[in-house]
Amino acid sequence: MLVGNRYSLISAGTERGKLRFGQQSLIGKARSRPDLVRTVIDKARVEGVRRTMAVARDRLDALAPIGYSSAGIVKAVGAGVRGFGPGDRVACGGAGWANHAEVVAVPENLGARVPEGVELADAAYATVGAIALHGIRQSEVSVGDHVGVVGLGLVGQLTVQILIAAGCKVIGIYLDARAIELAADAGASTFERNAGALEQKVLAASADIGLDCVLVCASTESPDPVQLATRLTRSRGRVVVVGNVPIVAPWALVYEKELEFRLSRSYGPGRYDREYEERGRDLPPEYVRWTEQRNMVAFLDLVASGRVRPSALTTHRFPIERGADAYDIVSGKSGARVRPFGVLLEYELDGEAHDQPPPAHQRSLTKEVRLGLIGAGAFARATLVPALAGLPVKLRAVASETGLSAADAAERLGFERAAASPDEIFEDESIGAVMIATRHSSHAPLAAAALRAGKAVFVEKPLALSEGELAPLEDALVGGGPLMVGFNRRFAPLTQRLHDEFLGLPDRVILARVNAGPLDDDHWMHDQEEGGRLLGEGCHFVDLLTHLVGSPPRTVSAFACAQSKRPLECSDSIVANLSFADGSVASLLYSGAGDSRLPKERIEAFGGGVAAVLDDFRRLEIYRGGKRTTHKQRQDKGHRAQVARFIAVASGHAEAPSADSYLISTRATFAVAESLRSGLPVSLP
Repeated sequence: MLVGNRYSLISAGTERGKLRFGQQSLIGKARSRPDLVRTVIDKARVEGVRRTMAVARDRLDALAPIGYSSAGIVKAVGAGVRGFGPGDRVACGGAGWANHAEVVAVPENLGARVPEGVELADAAYATVGAIALHGIRQSEVSVGDHVGVVGLGLVGQLTVQILIAAGCKVIGIYLDARAIELAADAGASTFERNAGALEQKVLAASADIGLDCVLVCASTESPDPVQLATRLTRSRGRVVVVGNVPIVAPWALVYEKELEFRLSRSYGPGRYDREYEERGRDLPPEYVRWTEQRNMVAFLDLVASGRVRPSALTTHRFPIERGADAYDIVSGKSGARVRPFGVLLEYELDGEAHDQPPPAHQRSLTKEVRLGLIGAGAFARATLVPALAGLPVKLRAVASETGLSAADAAERLGFERAAASPDEIFEDESIGAVMIATRHSSHAPLAAAALRAGKAVFVEKPLALSEGELAPLEDALVGGGPLMVGFNRRFAPLTQRLHDEFLGLPDRVILARVNAGPLDDDHWMHDQEEGGRLLGEGCHFVDLLTHLVGSPPRTVSAFACAQSKRPLECSDSIVANLSFADGSVASLLYSGAGDSRLPKERIEAFGGGVAAVLDDFRRLEIYRGGKRTTHKQRQDKGHRAQVARFIAVASGHAEAPSADSYLISTRATFAVAESLRSGLPVSLP
């Protein structure tokens, strides 16, 4: 859904933490995330310090959207959206979706209709309310229970209000006097954390039983909130951790009381699940009663009933034009006397602005290639665009998944403007060349559209994810612009030398070993709809083997280690054997199960009395006639040479590689996937 925001909520605690991290020096950030430092060091060992630092700095300098809870009016809906239409009042949730922005694009399952009588300013609290509500569901408290809430920030305050609405007897504990006052106004018994005899006072307030449950809603690096909760909870009670705190508790006390610990994951079931959040695949209520969307709806119903009042927590309002002032309040720079709790940003309903391409009569033609970029992710920023340096190219426009990333890329990479959509780039007659560096599932349709628009097209690998995606591409190639695909290893200098050494030799056998390294299970490269690692990256090496042989594959036979969380064709532990029309044979060993300290790629080639080993595109050893010749260089996987060739093609000074070669290696990769599915050899025409 496209939603025109009316209000978005700055959660002072959460966003204060983001501000502090963002303002830290590089050393400070490294101390905060030692796990990422280890990743950077491992990457530097393989790819070199200079390139690794360039990638790391690019990631740290990139703008990122902030905000995760807003409310406004639906402007338009996508074809698959159910239950919402233009003009509906909706609350929106999700980091990266419900941003501080005039217009947001929000998946169906991250929106909730706002009931009549609920102000949109109150509805902007729905995401934070869902966090509080999910924590309460994890606690399984019931009417009459004595429930403690340690930490009375925004989530803690809403937790107090909901618990009271549910008939619980609530005891709030915090350091801040203003927060304690707000919780007391809501009906809770409250105590300052440093009050004398705190534990005895809480015991007395809970009828000398102790607390049935304690919800820890604090955010701190100190273990004190959890340790306090273990002391306040009665025997066989429950501690629910909602906030970001160290979970360190005295074993003897936890054992003696037989306490149960639970964690509360954000808004509820569905959170961090791409199928639910991004693709609208709901979880059936008969199996999962309370999803994150249904928690948002339930919270809004409580607001509509008057039993929960977010407005009591709103301390500041700012028009979006004064957003910087709002963050000064949140960060404490302004010296405001009133502690910020709920800080709302306000938007004009129809405040829209879109950059438009200049009229045709104002466009000037130059000898430079005028380039549009679609997709401004880390690879495009760190590899593709830097490879354009020194080439006769003018960076005209960039489109990306979000307006913020496009604007950020335009400013930092030197593009003239941010485009609102890929279509805007295709329709711009002054743009002659298009680079496509989006996620894999969009490559084929975007490339076909760009070809039909008459552009010279460079599309990152893979070219397509299925045979059905190739047909429109082949049609678009007829009469369309030239096409290049990001199989950069063809263009690596040592690849070219290896290719030339083995050209025409008989009985060629080639082995490609790829130590791809592990990825987290939820990494998008494992996503079946994005092709998995075989179609998404393994295609590189099928293409490289086909290029080195110089003959089309005829038969493919493949095997994979079965992995419980993905189908065989998406396994990342694969062996594939290929036979070629000229009689050559090759094997691909691709593994995501190895240690990343081992260099990633090794090619071994044999034939006609010659043997060769290419190690990670740094060192090539050729054995001929009992002698060894060694060629060494800084790692070069061919990216710069490939981009230079594309610009030469786009300007008419060079021919593009045969489009058939891309189709052949792509279909050979499909054959590997089919062999994995069927367990049988697959023949290619």
